[in-house]
Formats: sequence, structure tokens, C-alpha cells
Amino acid sequence: MRKIYTLQDHLKESLKDPQFKKTWEESEVEYQLSRQIINQRLNKKMSQGELAKKAKTTQAVISRVENMLANPSLNLLKRLAGAFNVRLRLSFE
Repeated sequence: MRKIYTLQDHLKESLKDPQFKKTWEESEVEYQLSRQIINQRLNKKMSQGELAKKAKTTQAVISRVENMLANPSLNLLKRLAGAFNVRLRLSFE
């Protein structure tokens, strides 16, 4: 019987490499922000296009932010919060 090599297996192995681990950890903020935006959008049953329209931006910008290919400005984050009808909260821990 052959063991299936999963994504979790690969990640566990990759995290043994110090450079990969450092890069992985440095991307955590972007990942969490992207995840929150996607979750909010899906919970509100909005498409990227609908969100973009409400936030006065383009669908391409929303896609880049959700895919961690762009870092949103504070102004864009405020507009996204407004589009979601939620309060934006930032913190340093």
C-alpha cells in the first residue's frame, strides 16, 4: 500500500528549510488579510465585481488583493470595510 503525499506533508517538509520558513512566516499577514476579505465577500454573497463596484475599484484589484499579488492601501481597506458594512480594525501585537 502506497502512502499518499499530501500538501500538509509537503509543507511540513518544506518548513525544515530556514529560507522557506522565513518567507512563509513573513507572508502570514498578507495571507490572513486575503482570507478575511474572501470570507467577508463570500458571507455577503458578493462577487469580486460587486465588491469592486461598492468599494469604487476594479474587479482586477480585488482579485490581486485576494490572491496576495498586491498590497492594498489603507484607503482601499477602508473602502472594503464600508462595502462590507463592517468596522476596520488594525493592530500591532
